[in-house]
Amino acid sequence: MASGNDVEDFGGRLVLPRRPVRPLRQILTRISIAVACVLTTTIVVYLDRDGYQNADLGTMTFLDALYYATVSLSTTGYGDISPVTPSARFINVFVITPLRFVFLITLVGTAIEALTKRTQYDWRVRKWRDKMSDHTVIIGFGVKGRSAVRSLLDSGVSPSRIVVVAEDDESVREAAEQGLTAVQGDGRREAVLAQAGISRAGRVVIAADDDATSVLITMLSKRLAPRATVVSAARETSSAQFLRDSGADGVIVTAEAVGRLLSLSLVSPTAGRLMEDLLDSSKGLEMVEREVSSAEVGTSPEELDARGELVLGVIREGELNRFDGKVIKVLNRGDRVVVIRQSSSSADLLNLDASNGDA
Repeated sequence: MASGNDVEDFGGRLVLPRRPVRPLRQILTRISIAVACVLTTTIVVYLDRDGYQNADLGTMTFLDALYYATVSLSTTGYGDISPVTPSARFINVFVITPLRFVFLITLVGTAIEALTKRTQYDWRVRKWRDKMSDHTVIIGFGVKGRSAVRSLLDSGVSPSRIVVVAEDDESVREAAEQGLTAVQGDGRREAVLAQAGISRAGRVVIAADDDATSVLITMLSKRLAPRATVVSAARETSSAQFLRDSGADGVIVTAEAVGRLLSLSLVSPTAGRLMEDLLDSSKGLEMVEREVSSAEVGTSPEELDARGELVLGVIREGELNRFDGKVIKVLNRGDRVVVIRQSSSSADLLNLDASNGDA
């Protein structure tokens, strides 16, 4: 499956976000530039036609000016028409010669474009490496990886703060078109994860399709980024403990989670719908962890409940205090709360409906 010089000799290939450009559009753009150069030269020569000598006819016509523009820009130069006055020669040096460069670069610029793109790519990579830190690395861009990206984006995480590691060209291309940075390569290789800047990452999501692969990537990720929060998906319950022993801070057993949700939807359909609602942050309710604001310091969790945020737990000094413990009476500065609230996208939709109704 690997391509592109065996994906940079198995060291991974960094693909920065890009907008897809259609080949037809590139061709039409080049043709438009070339035509603009010819027309500009034709008009400039025709307006100063008295400064040119036509060996055949003597008097310059618009067709002669067009002919002179084409042979001059293409560097053919038959010599039958030539500038004779100082103004005409000045225009040839400072106007037509630069247009000739633009014309030639436009039509014969494939090699130059390749060099320019490589230089631009190297510059963008250096700039990206200098500023990228505390970002999220998602290893695997299958169903689980795409869902993780979608959830992060719905939660307000900028696409520029997400790096995807995938092996196939299609996944890398899709990630780049979404505004994400992608690294093409095998996530089990240290060089590939180094391309993703994992040593400076704040969070790592492992969404591999195979549990053995997930264990290897977890161990490697923890070694390269010991301070990062590593969360891994497991297909089987028996693999969960292996992943925790390998250093995973959180493990989600996909088969078990789906099975519980299915059974919950059968036994308690309403509860099942609420769980689906929580899992889809683009509508209805969402569960988030956030820091206590300065205005909330000194208030009680119950006051947040009254404001529309159901507090499930308060994290103080790294320890989770659940709502049923009733240990936290007052919120302090530096506390973090886990709440269920209306999703931001749903709130925006309701506000839009309300404004339309008022209108």
